[in-house]
Amino acid sequence: MRRARAAGLAAIALTDHDTTDGVPEAEREGATLGVRVVSGCEFSVKAPWGELHLLGYFLPPGHPQLEEFLAGTRAARRRRAEQMVGRLQRLGVNIAIDDVVSAADGGALGRPHVARVLVERGASADINDAFVRYLGRGRPGYVEKPLPQLGQVAALVHGVGGIVAAAHLGEHGSEGQIRQFQEQGLDGLEVRHPSHSPATERRLARIAGQLGLVVTGGSDWHGDTELGDAHSPLGGQDIPGEWLEALERRRANLVAQTRHAES
Repeated sequence: MRRARAAGLAAIALTDHDTTDGVPEAEREGATLGVRVVSGCEFSVKAPWGELHLLGYFLPPGHPQLEEFLAGTRAARRRRAEQMVGRLQRLGVNIAIDDVVSAADGGALGRPHVARVLVERGASADINDAFVRYLGRGRPGYVEKPLPQLGQVAALVHGVGGIVAAAHLGEHGSEGQIRQFQEQGLDGLEVRHPSHSPATERRLARIAGQLGLVVTGGSDWHGDTELGDAHSPLGGQDIPGEWLEALERRRANLVAQTRHAES
């Protein structure tokens, strides 16, 4: 939050993978510093090309239904990390699961944490190299992730008063495919992202406009100093305040529709 304040941000969305644990502390600090925090989480769901990341916004930390789902997802992440470490050990790479847990520092375990340990051990030159050599799909340390359907996660998020947007689609997702996602509960598209070229941003913005989806954007900053081409520093993307206002309107409409249906 202090970094966000120093970067001149009025608001940030905290969307860690599979956890909302950092949100309450961020909200307290944000209130002190005058930076609004949008409570969120990043989920992984099935997609025709393998995996789609889904951003949930306006989530209530501590909600029993949400936390039960996230606890199960984090347990699956731990099992996957153990399998990746085992594969790397069989290749002769000096790595241990305890090192990966330490790298995660209490967060949900993922490939970036394995990558950090590979860099620390000198097995990879940097994070990108770790993915190219060991952890990318089809590489020797890669383990497939068990994934829920988009509709399942969208229903969960809508049920606790949030909305969902597809993260950093890049070249994935035709208009027809995104329309199918919308039918499963998708509310928006992350249009502005460090990995998106201007042409990709224009394409996704056009699709969002045609389908009536809200647009989002973000730095995808993971706290790393070595950012690669898929992340930028906190505040590294120019996101209009009007986009957040549109997200809030979409959420308000969904909440109103849910209450009307229940009554």
